Amino acid sequence: MTCASCRSGFDHCHGTLVLHSDGEVDCTEQGCVDGDIVRHTLVIECHDIEGGCGCAEPPSGHEELRRAS
Repeated sequence: MTCASCRSGFDHCHGTLVLHSDGEVDCTEQGCVDGDIVRHTLVIECHDIEGGCGCAEPPSGHEELRRAS
């Protein structure tokens, strides 16, 4: 069975596009080199990944900055 986009010849990807909080994107499809949202049917935000994503976590040893008044 072939997907409709494959049959029609549309440029698309079968992977899931992962949107990171820093603006970066990753795709689960090996070899995908175009992270354009319109090429991907499945798009999720990284914080929705089971186990989370390290891009939104502060680096280890992170200390709160204090403001001088």
